[in-house]
Amino acid sequence: MDLDRLNDKQRDAVEHLDGPMLILAGAGSGKTRVLTTKVAYLLQNRDISPRNILAITFTNKAAKEMKERIYGLLGREAFLIQISTFHSFGLKLLKENYEVLGYDNNFTIIDADDSLTVIKKIMKEQDIDANKFNPKAIKSSISDNKNEMVSVKEYEKFVYTEYDEVVYKVYDEYEKSLRRSNAIDFDDLLLLPIELFTKHPEILEKYQDIYRYVFIDEYQDTNKPQYLLSKLISSRLKNITVVGDNDQAIFTWRGADYKNILNFEKDYPNAKVVILDENYRSTKTILKAANNVIKNNKIRKEKNLWTENEEGSLITYFKAFDEKDESDYVVKETKKLLDQGINPDEICVLYRANAQSRNIEEAFLQNNISYRIVGSYAFYNRKEIKDLIAYLKLVHNEKDDVSLLRVINYPKRGIGNKSLENLAIISRTENKSLYESINSGKELEFKKIIEDLKREQDNMPLTDFVELVLNKSGIKDSLKSEKTLEADIRLENLEEFKSIVKNVEEADGIVSLGDFLDELSLVSDASENQVDTESKVTLMTMHAVKGLEFDYVFVIGVEEGLFPHLNSMNSEEELEEERRLAYVAITRARKKLYIVNSRSRLLYGKVSSNVPSRFISEIGDELLDEEKKQKLYENKKIDKEKMLVDNDLKPGDLIDHEKYGKGVVLNIDGSIATISFSKSGVKKLLKNHKAIKKVSI
Repeated sequence: MDLDRLNDKQRDAVEHLDGPMLILAGAGSGKTRVLTTKVAYLLQNRDISPRNILAITFTNKAAKEMKERIYGLLGREAFLIQISTFHSFGLKLLKENYEVLGYDNNFTIIDADDSLTVIKKIMKEQDIDANKFNPKAIKSSISDNKNEMVSVKEYEKFVYTEYDEVVYKVYDEYEKSLRRSNAIDFDDLLLLPIELFTKHPEILEKYQDIYRYVFIDEYQDTNKPQYLLSKLISSRLKNITVVGDNDQAIFTWRGADYKNILNFEKDYPNAKVVILDENYRSTKTILKAANNVIKNNKIRKEKNLWTENEEGSLITYFKAFDEKDESDYVVKETKKLLDQGINPDEICVLYRANAQSRNIEEAFLQNNISYRIVGSYAFYNRKEIKDLIAYLKLVHNEKDDVSLLRVINYPKRGIGNKSLENLAIISRTENKSLYESINSGKELEFKKIIEDLKREQDNMPLTDFVELVLNKSGIKDSLKSEKTLEADIRLENLEEFKSIVKNVEEADGIVSLGDFLDELSLVSDASENQVDTESKVTLMTMHAVKGLEFDYVFVIGVEEGLFPHLNSMNSEEELEEERRLAYVAITRARKKLYIVNSRSRLLYGKVSSNVPSRFISEIGDELLDEEKKQKLYENKKIDKEKMLVDNDLKPGDLIDHEKYGKGVVLNIDGSIATISFSKSGVKKLLKNHKAIKKVSI
């Protein structure tokens, strides 16, 4: 294999094959290239099968990219390597050992929304006041305990307050409810494999013999169960290579422990450490800014990024009057870039909080700049899609109480709350699922529908079966009978779901309902599966941008109290995480970085006056080019007042747009209207824009 395309440190990392290894890979240092080349080099230089390699990443997208890169190096051997996310690997272990853990082979995985549904149901049954004890807070407490590997029995020792007592009661019944339903949640995908390996050392030994070489990407983002799973699977041979960057650890709020990467050399005293500090992405100026900021953190391994790239222009720094002025500036500079022929896909606007996107979105709409918001409402979270998936889950696993409760009376079948309460009593008393408790009434008619579908599921292609479910359940007829635009859109989404099923069938060869549901459950970010071919400017949070890069990056709202966030001010550890977030944001830019803040800001209904963020002074004045207000606005500003009229739009209104033609208002959110046009589809527009005229019926 030709290693000449690697630098000396990258090559050193690739050629070291046996024993523990830590690769500290700075932003833009080619870590994915090193990891994939190392896997390919290993297969060419050791007498092992591709099946002896386990490679773990954090997203399905990253796993797919790794597999494609290794395929480019090795060919079809790449598809024999276990390359997956932690949760996918956990699911594989559970599918292969479900009986040992006391599950049936058709267990289902419930998502975060379903977990909350279960918790609300339990609270209602136990007469716990949801106004006094927030169900979401209780769900979070349960998940936190599971991520810290604190079982119900162990948690009982920590019950001191009334809230603790409530969490304990709900946690206990939650776990019992999942067992009755032959279901697991996302946390269990990590916890149950650890239980499997801990209680059954012979099974652990079997997998240690299979996975003789282990690779973990983004090691700084591992939580306690992920850390333990990595350690267990590699503990016999200790051929574990971890790749990560402690300076990019930004997810402690969701359980990640960046100390895992800092302590790697304590866990493996003879570990080889390679630091990848040559950056291939950004200009020298951008890297100097990133280094100047991150060096203020005390808890880190020393690393200084450098590059052979050009010096690049200074970082443009603009102080706006308020959030509107901030948005105007971003629009003006974005238009300049677009006028120069820059592809909109290479422009990104970053912000600390989702709420900040509103003003940018309005300004882009007003100026006809196409944009996409990463992390917006996911396709799989739409009601009609979740309803259909619930039917599919129930056909696959009739013990799934969450899915049953979602659809037993959808479409309407006249099954009332009293009937469901009686079912729940039988279920708890006899320790069986709700489905098993059905023996009479309209519930029995529903049960017959599911039984009929269960008999048919293996008799036709999956796409055809989905169509059968839509018809036999009554979902399709119910939506058609509504004769509303919203119902038509829901039907279109259901048709799109069928397209997804067909694509999965053709691309992955998946033909069974169970395998398809497994794949669906593991989609942590539905946006990964959505294809948007139109070139657009990207709007996203600083957390969401991890792993991405753009030529031109605007970082807005860089003010004390917003970034760094107010919640981090009293904790040195949390402040350091905010600084790591700044480091991530800065290093996303390849060619040009803009930093923007405002003296006054309306956010969350309050106007605040904020001083510039400490991160700006940490960057250093010598790297900043401060835009002057008078220089910036020599050209005439857009006169907004002339573009806006009082349309008084409301949902249901018919309108006529100068460009898009006739449409119907679906929703009004502040100053933005969501409108469905007969020819152009659904679009978001400023509701009071002069191009929109209300039409009388």
